[in-house]
Amino acid sequence: MTRGSSARMAVLALLWGSAFLWIKLALDNGLTPAQITVIRAALGAVVLLGLASLARQRLPRDRTTWGRLVVAAFFCNALPFFLYAVGEQSVDSGVAGVLNATTPLWSLLIGLIIGTERGLHRLRLAGLLIGFAGTLLIFAPWHESGLLSWGALALLGASASYAVAFAYMSRKLTGQGTEPLALSAAQLITATGLSVPALTATGTAATRPNSTAVLAVVVLGIFSTGITFYLSYRLVADEGATNAATVGYLLPIVSVALGTIVLDERLDLRVLTGMLVVLAGVGLVQRRRRPSVAEDVPVK
Repeated sequence: MTRGSSARMAVLALLWGSAFLWIKLALDNGLTPAQITVIRAALGAVVLLGLASLARQRLPRDRTTWGRLVVAAFFCNALPFFLYAVGEQSVDSGVAGVLNATTPLWSLLIGLIIGTERGLHRLRLAGLLIGFAGTLLIFAPWHESGLLSWGALALLGASASYAVAFAYMSRKLTGQGTEPLALSAAQLITATGLSVPALTATGTAATRPNSTAVLAVVVLGIFSTGITFYLSYRLVADEGATNAATVGYLLPIVSVALGTIVLDERLDLRVLTGMLVVLAGVGLVQRRRRPSVAEDVPVK
């Protein structure tokens, strides 16, 4: 990996991992989950529209792509953005980052269900079981200090929603001819539109956000949403999807560190152990079986 890619990965991990901190600060200082969702998606869309314009990339124009973007935007943006904000009303930001790391586990499970994952060798099966065992250790429903609650389940639902989105997008949106920045901008524009009804339903009159909330949601939308989309795109283009995916191991570490330093959150040994178990499971899940000698021979 080049020095530039390593720097982009470090910045991406910091911006992406800090998203949970900004959500918590916005919630604690007067904004509702629906408000955070709409503002985050809208600001991210503005950033990506600007970057797409600079790159001379045009938004998709066909109805089929926009129809698919509705599904992708719902599962990849509108729903998880809202669920993370709902979950962090009662769960620490560090724990939210840890539960976010379960997305690859859900991706494998969904792939097995819909048939995109046809082979499951023993290492990946072990990773799936270990990863969910770590999640169960974090929840600890048998323990008085366990985290099994509606907030924690909302966070887990957000991670599963990402997995659904990735499975759908890989089949319906990749390789469709639209440039990635323009496609991402279009997706966040769609997510903004999908999130507005929730904002209308919950209303805005009862909230009085202060300057901290405004600053937090602006940073969340511009840097932890819009800029992270761009950095992810650059990292995948430069280093490939497999290398780029390793940034996922850094996100819970960043979220836990920031939650501890900034918000004085304290994670007990059980939760920290659960995080390490989840990451170990994810590492096994993301391993690919080496092809046999026969598979190495090119077909002519």
